[in-house]
Amino acid sequence: MAEAKKVAVILGSDSDLPVMMKAVDKLKEFGVGYEMHIMSAHRTPADAMEFAQNAKQNGFGAIIAGAGMAAHLAGALAAQTTLPVIGVPLKSSVLDGMDALLSTVMMPSGIPVATVAINGAANAAVLAMQMLALADETLAKKLDDNRAEMTAGVRAKDQKLQETLNA
Repeated sequence: MAEAKKVAVILGSDSDLPVMMKAVDKLKEFGVGYEMHIMSAHRTPADAMEFAQNAKQNGFGAIIAGAGMAAHLAGALAAQTTLPVIGVPLKSSVLDGMDALLSTVMMPSGIPVATVAINGAANAAVLAMQMLALADETLAKKLDDNRAEMTAGVRAKDQKLQETLNA
């Protein structure tokens, strides 16, 4: 059996850590291996390029990249690998993350970046795990079980609401 793939969580800056920890927390919850690094598409482009070029051979199955403002990190990484790259546009104080969202989602043909909501690091982790689960039945089962738990939770809340309304 092949070794389970891990997920790279790349931050453009240490100021992105509070948001990007939500991805790490979700990966930990499901027992998925990860590495987290700070790399900049603009300040350390050679480091980012080398990381992306070697990610597949280093056991990664997906890359999550969070950046704000110009937010070129996800695209810069995607240009150097065929692994799926998931961009997390981060909210900045200037344009509320719209700048990062547009910079992350507007990729040229042939170099896609899957993009989640502004500050959507937890969903980026879920999407990465769904990708890994295509070749990992154990992870697929954990995701299915989690989805069933969410469904049951919503139904229980609805039942409680109905009981309250009909009391």
